[in-house]
Amino acid sequence: MSESSPRMPAAFIGHGSPLHALDENRYTKAWRGFGESVPRPRAILVVSAHWYTNATAVTAMPRPRTVHDFYGFPDELNAFEYPAPGLPELAEEVADLAHPIWVGRDIDQWGIDHGTWSVLTHAFPDASIPVVQLSLNAFQDFDYHLELGQRLSALRDSGVLVIGSGNIVHNLPAVDWKLDEGFDWARRFDDAVRARLLSGTPTEVAALDGHRDFGYSVPTPDHYLPLLYVAGLADREPMTPLVDGLTAGSVSMAAYTVGMV
Repeated sequence: MSESSPRMPAAFIGHGSPLHALDENRYTKAWRGFGESVPRPRAILVVSAHWYTNATAVTAMPRPRTVHDFYGFPDELNAFEYPAPGLPELAEEVADLAHPIWVGRDIDQWGIDHGTWSVLTHAFPDASIPVVQLSLNAFQDFDYHLELGQRLSALRDSGVLVIGSGNIVHNLPAVDWKLDEGFDWARRFDDAVRARLLSGTPTEVAALDGHRDFGYSVPTPDHYLPLLYVAGLADREPMTPLVDGLTAGSVSMAAYTVGMV
């Protein structure tokens, strides 16, 4: 991007079930509208809840495979492909910006998982933009992930769209598929996150582990951590709702953007 070009937006997307890749609903319509509204990025960096592992790593292969990281879904979904190219040089940029945090380069183990392709197939359906994924280091605390997001902020000035794909509330054992709303505790926690994201203090979401409903809403950190990366990118910039909604009692589909004009 030239020096006069605006910063690339970033987004946190509540991605839900891999079935959303095949669905048409208000969430997927919002993702499509987001993809149509942003300037065309030179690449997309996705922090997905589904690459939750023992190290910080970034995909560095020229042709990442489509990862089907689930079971029990229709054959159509197991055969789904999102054939976006990779961008090994972006992996190097991420590692340089993250320093002194170490970032490994994955050349053959992972790829594009459903936390990424279930969203991008709606936002960028032609799969022509290079996609790189950043893993979630399961051994690190919230402050580590927030700081890494802050370090990666410069990517927005070089044409890279950063997306965090997870869920603010994600408690699968508590799911009630008959509900199209959230339990009271899920709504309270979702509202608490929303208040911080909209107020210009998005980094404060890293301190919500003390909220009374955090334990129910975030029983495991994997789906919450992608939000910290986007909050770090935003720093003190207020975020804007893209779509909201609690479903099945214990899943938030809320999505937010930063830098949209």
